[in-house]
Amino acid sequence: MAKKVYYQQNNGHLPATPPHYLGTLASACWRKIVPFLEATGRVERIDIGLVEQYCANYEIYRNAYQDIQENGIQAKIYSSLQDSSGKVIGKDFVGFRKNPAVATMKDALNQLNSVGVQLGLSPKGRQELMQIASHKKEKSMAEQLKEAGLI
Repeated sequence: MAKKVYYQQNNGHLPATPPHYLGTLASACWRKIVPFLEATGRVERIDIGLVEQYCANYEIYRNAYQDIQENGIQAKIYSSLQDSSGKVIGKDFVGFRKNPAVATMKDALNQLNSVGVQLGLSPKGRQELMQIASHKKEKSMAEQLKEAGLI
């Protein structure tokens, strides 16, 4: 029996079970969005990379959010005061620094939005996919002219 090419495996559909290498949160995300994507009929097996990217970034986003919940958006910075022998005798407050998880969360959110639009996981993305689908169904100008007997 000949093996089908990759994009035709599983009859061109995304697998219902997430890849084994995705984390817990990414796998949960996979199980939530793949049934929706399959129901729309606009995503095929070849788009699996986008779905993996979306799910992985969802996990990164959630982990960064959890870190922010635990450690705050920013942390206080102190400078140590030492005596002549090098012993720390006090600390001076010098300001705040941003939790690096804030930038990680922002980057993951940007990726989620970008990939989500491509997959039709936002109202804008669904509208764009609907427009693309309707253009495919419309006949070209040349076909319309031929049917009208003008060519």
